[in-house]
Amino acid sequence: MLRHMKRMQGDRVSNALVARGFELDYRCPAEGEPLPRQADGHDLAVVYGGVQSANDDGYIRTEIEWIREWVNSGGAYLGLCLGAQLLARAFGAEVFRHPEGQHEIGFVRIHPADDLDFLPAPLHVYQWHKEGFELPAGARLLARGDVFQNQAFVLGEAAFGIQFHPEVTQNVMLNWMNDAAASLSAPGASPREQQLRDGRRHNGAVDAWLDRFLDRCLLPKLNFSPRVTARSAQESC
Repeated sequence: MLRHMKRMQGDRVSNALVARGFELDYRCPAEGEPLPRQADGHDLAVVYGGVQSANDDGYIRTEIEWIREWVNSGGAYLGLCLGAQLLARAFGAEVFRHPEGQHEIGFVRIHPADDLDFLPAPLHVYQWHKEGFELPAGARLLARGDVFQNQAFVLGEAAFGIQFHPEVTQNVMLNWMNDAAASLSAPGASPREQQLRDGRRHNGAVDAWLDRFLDRCLLPKLNFSPRVTARSAQESC
């Protein structure tokens, strides 16, 4: 689990993986922690979002090279927001700001592309970003949006890039809004109270989507036998 900012407590993705029997190994390249190796027995790389840009230098460039090597070696990969943009950059695609300066902050409706296993119907998902990505050569688009068109893609069999934030629970969302309140005035950002209302309305559907995605799209590609149990009691939506 590669993180780019302080570790979230009880995020939806880590809870779902623990419930399926995974042991989590958190690394933070920004703090000088080493990147993991497939040879060390890691089944899956999950790369979280952050305030950084995929166009930055320094450890971000090192991380992009690591992602390319990981995926080319057959490693399963799940990139969330910045993690998706880093995957796109690792395989030659551009990452860029919206031409009209728009952001997506709050719940946004996305639509299925060609793969109904990934997204069988339109879904409101949580977003917090100002940059988007082109599709890398050979990638297959999985979900579309109205402001940032490319919302999810897959490279090969098991490298997924997801622009939105399925990991964000109601508590995580509240912490983000408290920590970055100034961003709520950005073009395209939803007001605080609307985000809270939308979270209460849509988080159950995001829960169901994540379970479906993990069990039908991602985990079958791993050499790992998941143990599906009740969702972790630490999560609060």
